[in-house]
Amino acid sequence: PDLMAAYQAGAVDAEGVKAVQLELIAHCELMGDRVAIIDPLPDLNASQVREWRQEYSAFDSKYAGLYWPWVNVMNPAEKKAELIPPSGHIAGIWARNDDTRGVHKAPANEVMRGVLNPALAVTKGEQAILNPIGVNCLRSFPGQGVRVWGARTLSSDPEWRYINVRRLFNYVEKSILDGTSWVVFEPNTPRLWAGVSRTIEAFLTRVWRSGALFGRSPSEAFFVRCDDTNNPPENRDAGILTIDIGIAPVKPAEFVVFR
Repeated sequence: PDLMAAYQAGAVDAEGVKAVQLELIAHCELMGDRVAIIDPLPDLNASQVREWRQEYSAFDSKYAGLYWPWVNVMNPAEKKAELIPPSGHIAGIWARNDDTRGVHKAPANEVMRGVLNPALAVTKGEQAILNPIGVNCLRSFPGQGVRVWGARTLSSDPEWRYINVRRLFNYVEKSILDGTSWVVFEPNTPRLWAGVSRTIEAFLTRVWRSGALFGRSPSEAFFVRCDDTNNPPENRDAGILTIDIGIAPVKPAEFVVFR
């Protein structure tokens, strides 16, 4: 929101906005444990935001998500509606969703509390065009409020299409790093490999039981490998412990087909 306030005040131009957003995305990619929420420029209609997304900004990152359009909220000081960028509300929705459902649940079909209405009424046709290119639309539904109607990253890689998948991996990676800090300087032996494997498998089993991983059993949902196949003598001599981990994340149902 501060970046867009600076843009509206004339402190930065569109190129400056793009430069800051690129730096923000680069920071998230470098840190690996956070995701950027990107605001488009104000007053863009559906065709303009499509052009801005594909031709002008051309962001391609699994560590960023874009939300459109801007939204109207009530300014309590001036007692009138005010148009603001959606990123602040989106950050709150991510936090609420993490608390009530878990990081694995896509932060979509969630009510934007305090929002009067989107700046533009997004049609089903516009949604169908914008969603595949990573523009997460904010839509108003009669009797249901204003809702987030998309959960895509800005990545062209289909493996990292969804925000909840990226954030689930962030959560799992950080949790495993924090939970295995005890292994540093331990003797790099089969006993250590077994202990590390047990620790990680116990954690991932809890993640699977929470509904975050796909599979009817833990063996279908994840694997952990830490043995002599990935820890050869030359690695042990170099003081390196290697753990290979794979997980099967749950992906959101964007389309429900009734037959």
